[in-house]
Amino acid sequence: MNRNTQGELRILLSLIQESYSKKAWHGPNLRGSLRGITLEEAAWRPATDRHNIWEIAVHCAYWKYIVRRRILGEQRGSFPLKGSNWFKRPLVLTPEALRQDIALLEETHRSMVDAIQSLDAKSLSRIPKNSKVSTEAIIRGIASHDVYHAGQIQLLKRLMK
Repeated sequence: MNRNTQGELRILLSLIQESYSKKAWHGPNLRGSLRGITLEEAAWRPATDRHNIWEIAVHCAYWKYIVRRRILGEQRGSFPLKGSNWFKRPLVLTPEALRQDIALLEETHRSMVDAIQSLDAKSLSRIPKNSKVSTEAIIRGIASHDVYHAGQIQLLKRLMK
């Protein structure tokens, strides 16, 4: 099968950007859902054992790090926070702590996009080490992940009111 890999990469990068920061027809993307969030909103929980917006943002940063690591074949252990997947937040309830975690999300997004842009033509169909799916599926998945959590954040913001 002849594939227009450069065109596919362009579409995937567009999908990634739309789900994270570019205007989308479906409503707020991940970054848009976090825009203007207050400290109190970020830390609010709908119930004791449920995640808050702050934790969702850091969870998204972690999975962008995982995508980058998988598609580039990097070793584990370079995420700036200890742990994996879900990180208890806030450890310190300050505007600066929230800004740092949002900056972490921005940085991991940029780093992931740079990694995707560096892919060659054969990379999309390759199944990375420790993965069950292709690089293309991983990239589509992280875009869906952003949209899913953007919706979750929007719902939490409405539940607070």
